[in-house]
Amino acid sequence: MLYRVITLIGGLVFVVALFALLWFFCRQFLLRHGVTDQVSDRATVVATWTFAGIAVGLVFAVVGAFVLGPWAFYRTLRGHDVAVSDGAAIWWGFGIVVLSLGMTAVGFLAFLSFVGAY
Repeated sequence: MLYRVITLIGGLVFVVALFALLWFFCRQFLLRHGVTDQVSDRATVVATWTFAGIAVGLVFAVVGAFVLGPWAFYRTLRGHDVAVSDGAAIWWGFGIVVLSLGMTAVGFLAFLSFVGAY
């Protein structure tokens, strides 16, 4: 029973880590593309919608996260008038989603291995 509680708490920590990675990468994206006004707030909005796209995509199928996450990233950027082409925004969103999910998955698998659940 203790391992289940530890695994549940660890899972929640990694959900927070996933959002933190998304926020960091979205912030870096905005800074790289010349956004200087309210960067943290805008990064939070972009990361929140990208996270929501990933979450909904994971419910339908794991592959859906790699479709809905970049799409949410792209749609949110369009609302913030960031000077980047449509194709570049989608590919940047895809890269951010893949990198964030990959880093979180590797960390979570290491955590599961550490507690003996994997």
